[in-house]
Amino acid sequence: MLAYFWVALGGALGSVGRFWINGLVSERIGATFPWGTLAVNGAGCFVIGLLGALALPEGRMNPAWRPFVVQFLMIGVCGGYTTFSSFSLQTLNLLRDREWLWAGGNILLSVALCMIAVWLGWMLGTMVHSMKGN
Repeated sequence: MLAYFWVALGGALGSVGRFWINGLVSERIGATFPWGTLAVNGAGCFVIGLLGALALPEGRMNPAWRPFVVQFLMIGVCGGYTTFSSFSLQTLNLLRDREWLWAGGNILLSVALCMIAVWLGWMLGTMVHSMKGN
């Protein structure tokens, strides 16, 4: 039951973070294009890549912390924070509004940014993993 608690708490915090960052970015840049969702997804992909590398069984993370990091941070916070469902609905709405260029740009930028972000996070995590000492 404790695992469900950590996932639920992390999901709540991730959702609040998503709401805040999305609103902040949209307020500053504008909401014509879903920049807030793109920023959230990119950041979330970076964080989950970093944590994924650090949480590997052979990683530097204390094995006692691994379940908490996976449940609370990766599944909970990152799961609540990233917004693939929002991305999908916003893209559908752009397509329904016949905003083909914006819809295509959203798909291409989201996939490219998120793949690069998860790779960068993973690379940082493997660098931390390979560091000598504590």
